[in-house]
Amino acid sequence: MTAATAGAAPARSKTMQEWFGNIRADILAGIVVSLALIPEAIGFSLIAGVDPSVGLYASVAIAMVIALVGGRPGMISAATAAVAVVVIPLVKDYGVEYLFAATILMGIIQGIAALLRLDLLMQFVSRSVITGFVNALAILIFMAQIPQLTNVGWETYVMVAAGLAIIYGFPRITKIVPSPLVAIIVLTAAVVFWNIPVNNVAGEGKLPDGLPVFAIPNVPFTWETLQIILPYSLTMAAVGLLESLLTAQIVDDMTHTDSNKQRESGGQGIANIVAAFFGGMGGCAMIGQSVINVASGGRGRLSTFTAGAFLLFLLTVLGPYVGSVPMPALVAVMIMVSIGTFSWNSIANLRRHPPTSSIVMVATVVVVVWTHDLALGVLVGVLLSGIFFAGKVRTMFNVERTRREHSSVYRVTGQIFFASVDRLLRELGPESQYDDAAHHVVIDVSGAHFWDISAIEALDKVVDRMRRNGRHTRIVGLNKASADLFDRFALEDRTGLETGLAPH
Repeated sequence: MTAATAGAAPARSKTMQEWFGNIRADILAGIVVSLALIPEAIGFSLIAGVDPSVGLYASVAIAMVIALVGGRPGMISAATAAVAVVVIPLVKDYGVEYLFAATILMGIIQGIAALLRLDLLMQFVSRSVITGFVNALAILIFMAQIPQLTNVGWETYVMVAAGLAIIYGFPRITKIVPSPLVAIIVLTAAVVFWNIPVNNVAGEGKLPDGLPVFAIPNVPFTWETLQIILPYSLTMAAVGLLESLLTAQIVDDMTHTDSNKQRESGGQGIANIVAAFFGGMGGCAMIGQSVINVASGGRGRLSTFTAGAFLLFLLTVLGPYVGSVPMPALVAVMIMVSIGTFSWNSIANLRRHPPTSSIVMVATVVVVVWTHDLALGVLVGVLLSGIFFAGKVRTMFNVERTRREHSSVYRVTGQIFFASVDRLLRELGPESQYDDAAHHVVIDVSGAHFWDISAIEALDKVVDRMRRNGRHTRIVGLNKASADLFDRFALEDRTGLETGLAPH
């Protein structure tokens, strides 16, 4: 067996496991998700100002394609509110065809982002930001159900309560069939049999009655068109990748497995391009539906593919029956998702975790809930994390002065970078400030590391200041990386520094 053959065998085995390692549970979970996608896709279409078919066809295409090319098995991607709110002005001013063109460009940008490994930027998103993101989404999911619970009859509340009772109680009997699917079937049968007056899916918007058709966006292929759609495409691509990669991390944690974030980024791009060519809007990963999928037992690619394929079956074959599904049943499912998504231990951790971590988490929640902008909330959380981290690291160095017979030795230890240079300048003040000032000064940095130009300039300034005060100053102990920076950026022609490199 050749090395290539040996390497291909495990890859095929992994692919087979991702598709067929959990067939029954994946299919049943995908069916549940497909039903939950319908009102969401219709709602997002209305937000964007387009026909409900645009959101529904997008959900079909994105879910089926991402199952094939995505990097996170078991995660659900479809039309989302995060993308829908971005394109409202585009649709209003230029029409739906420009939306399709912008979605294609969005996918191309996401593909480029995958090639550039921009997914690695997720390393800078702290656990506190992810927790805040999860909690904010849980709150938004619950808030999205409130319109279905206001100005309605008592029957709606009874059915929601009954749905929740089935969802949480049925697993005590058996877990063979996902309890959310049981709740939807039982409540739909009850509404049809007793003609209970509650809102249903048909009341949310007109369902399409045919298959999506391949079409190239009817827009002029000109520089002007590119100028119109590019700003929207960039924003859609950034928001879509951010939400998808964060959701992938959350599903990783829920399933205790890892995923290929670069492949997921590229897969999102391919899925959006395909969706646009079949009359769909842009989309990305959906944490609510992903949680439904995982909670219902879905783990593999088959669950995601089933969600899209069964949604297409529902729309084209069972449309009239799907319209009879009561909204209280879907509300109960989404409330379950909200409860399951929220990190309840994060409340107790507010007192146990460092104050800075708690501030980052709460700030992320507040910004997302207040603005309904996931990207803005994460950006605020990341910025706060960076500020707090820099504030912490800036204190992680020490300066110790030792007076000898004819010289003073400053031993600098720790990390020196832009946020700590002010303290470095204070600690290495003019040698003349001491009563026992020495003519010779040695700055021993063998225990320190200089990270950036700001740190090198600060050291340069310290030595220049000492020299102007009449001190003969020498630097020793620069490690190789710090010495390289010093050689490139220190103003030796101005200071006349004598740098003695000592082994680190």
